[in-house]
Amino acid sequence: MDEQQIWAPWRLGYVSGEESDASSPIVPKSWQSGAAKDCFICRAAALYDDVKSACRQNMVLTKGVHSLAMLNRYPYSNGHILISPLRHVGHLTDLNADEHLELMQSLGDFTEILSKLISAKGFNLGLNLGSASGAGVPGHLHWHLVPRWPGDNNFMPTIAGTRVISQSLESLWEALRDELD
Repeated sequence: MDEQQIWAPWRLGYVSGEESDASSPIVPKSWQSGAAKDCFICRAAALYDDVKSACRQNMVLTKGVHSLAMLNRYPYSNGHILISPLRHVGHLTDLNADEHLELMQSLGDFTEILSKLISAKGFNLGLNLGSASGAGVPGHLHWHLVPRWPGDNNFMPTIAGTRVISQSLESLWEALRDELD
């Protein structure tokens, strides 16, 4: 069966590599040591004068001492969060003990928050290591935290080749930030 095409103009920036926002992109005042300036995770981890606007624009939910959590702009399901070290590292062995601990604590915290906030009944946790595994950003580790519900794999993805996500990223970001505050 042929997959259906859905008009999604908001993805053009991602596909072309020239993402834009309705407003001008906020310029970092400084970058993390070793940052790759073309990496969207490094851009989210950078330091900004207007922290609140930068967090909203980059969909950052939390930033710790060693890690950050952000919404995936192209989610597999509602509530899909990326959890990453602040440092631009591509191998698990590059992480130090403090980074490992903070990353795992963040994954645990967000499973609890999403269970409560959007009634997630389960989660898929994924980490793609290297290009051969499907890593879209092989130089910057990031875990995918994907909420799941009974019956969420309905006829749309299996028959129609289409995913339906019922909440906007902005609405979800606001709800999660409210919960975190």
